[in-house]
Amino acid sequence: MTDTDKLNNLRHSLAHLLAAAVMELYPDTKRTIGPSIDNGFYFDFEFSKPISDEDLPKIEKVMRKILPTWKKFEKHELTADEAKKEYPGNPYKRELIDEFTKDGQKVTFYKSGDYWDLCKGRHVENLKEISSDAFKLDRIAGAYWRGDEKNKMLTRIYGLAFETKKDLDAYIAQREEAKKRDHRKLGRELDLFVFSELVGVGMPLFTPKGNIIREQIIGFSRELNNELGFGEVHTPNINKAELFKISGHYDKYKEDMLSVSSQYVSDEMFLKPMNCPQHTQIFASSPRSYRDLPIRYSDFAVLYRDEKPGELSGLIRLRSFSQDDGHIFCREDQVKDEISNVLSAIEKALKAYKIEYWMRLSLRDPNKKEKYLGDDSVWKKSQTMMRDLLKEKNIKNKEVEGEAAFYGPKIDIMAVDAIGREWQISTIQLDFNQPKRFELEYTDKDGGKKIPVMIHRALIGSPDRFLGILIEHYAGAFPLWLAPVQVKVIPVRTQHNKYAKKVFELLNENNIRVELDDSDENLGKKVRDAKNNKLPYWIVIGDKEVEADKITLESRDAGQLDQMSKEKLVKKLLEEIKNKK
Repeated sequence: MTDTDKLNNLRHSLAHLLAAAVMELYPDTKRTIGPSIDNGFYFDFEFSKPISDEDLPKIEKVMRKILPTWKKFEKHELTADEAKKEYPGNPYKRELIDEFTKDGQKVTFYKSGDYWDLCKGRHVENLKEISSDAFKLDRIAGAYWRGDEKNKMLTRIYGLAFETKKDLDAYIAQREEAKKRDHRKLGRELDLFVFSELVGVGMPLFTPKGNIIREQIIGFSRELNNELGFGEVHTPNINKAELFKISGHYDKYKEDMLSVSSQYVSDEMFLKPMNCPQHTQIFASSPRSYRDLPIRYSDFAVLYRDEKPGELSGLIRLRSFSQDDGHIFCREDQVKDEISNVLSAIEKALKAYKIEYWMRLSLRDPNKKEKYLGDDSVWKKSQTMMRDLLKEKNIKNKEVEGEAAFYGPKIDIMAVDAIGREWQISTIQLDFNQPKRFELEYTDKDGGKKIPVMIHRALIGSPDRFLGILIEHYAGAFPLWLAPVQVKVIPVRTQHNKYAKKVFELLNENNIRVELDDSDENLGKKVRDAKNNKLPYWIVIGDKEVEADKITLESRDAGQLDQMSKEKLVKKLLEEIKNKK
């Protein structure tokens, strides 16, 4: 059993404890389900009277009172009729019992102390493993039964849980820091993006400043694409359903796609959720030889996914976004080199963004093969190739079943931001299925026809989402090369405006993003404005600078720097921008 499994078992055990405390305080409550989650657990209830966050300390107190009386979880098996007798008037549990016993099997209950409940298992072996000061009830939220908006709204109680109090305190501190860095808050304060009810949920509008950063992200990905030999293509946003039926997205992904109708044609159409099917058609448009391969296409087209409104979260989860998408069509003997080159590009990108990361090998869930395209032999081959490549390159990784794309295994790059949170961003996916479904082929050196291998890859994923991650990673203090305003020139008084304007024009001529603050405000307010906007540099122009024909550079990160000539200033800034310091 892994450490993650142990922690999940602990958290699920606490969900039972929460339900026991709720039933002691509110005996007419209807229980539903209580799983473990990444930072703790939750349990959904139907209360006869509403409760609020103010009731959580009272429930938590009862949990701590009950905990010492529990020793272990005892397993019991009941028939459907026996199980239903335990839940008179509870339609939720009875629905689950019907589902679990549809083929005549029994269901399992687990008991600890005086509390027992319908449950599939996975608890701590000994309740002494649970530290009474390492969990905390967190908040209350609404949740539809089984996540379906057509069902009744329930009350969800969230709890935090860790192995030790130290881990719990560290998580709470991290979360408080995350609130300060929230990209939605900083995005408004720094004037980077907005959302509009008239435009629609999950569809961001980038301001001039926000779009500068977004374009810098895209521009860097373009640089890396050029180094890798990708040709950039442009593909339409609307496509016929037939394209997605062949690719497999229609059957496996349709519920996440937005449909479109025409006044003039009867075709079933969708806004595209990804670019790979379109790229197959560019490949298929001409005869291909083994000498032509690999062929690499990149694409920054806007994509659309029909996310549920409740799952949208600022820039982190959107309905409309672009992706630094790319697809490689190659021979099987070229796969290793192509993936290795993409991994090197991703490493270069994340080094420039100063983001730590680790790699996850995402595999098919062997117990849910119906979710995936292709037979066992294809998956065995592709997963072995990915595993062997990582092993050969001596890259440490964590294997996770069930996270593969529906058409192939993938290497996911898990970024770790400045406060230790993990984000899945870059990905490399190995696909033997779509080329076969689209009947793609090339002529091999023996004159025979062969099916190419398709590699899907994203260097940083969605520039829109990545911007949200970067805002929080940098706490809004972007490095010089990304900052929408790189330097602000601040004259002390009006007699310094002329020299300040000369400095401004010189920087502007050298494509440095610069602002001139010659407003009729006092110096302190101008400098505070530069600091509040987290500018990398600002220059205060006074008598001393005018007389010496030099400037004094102030750094957000390093304080006041030496006085220097205007030419030296330009050289310093351009080098820093070029090297992405």
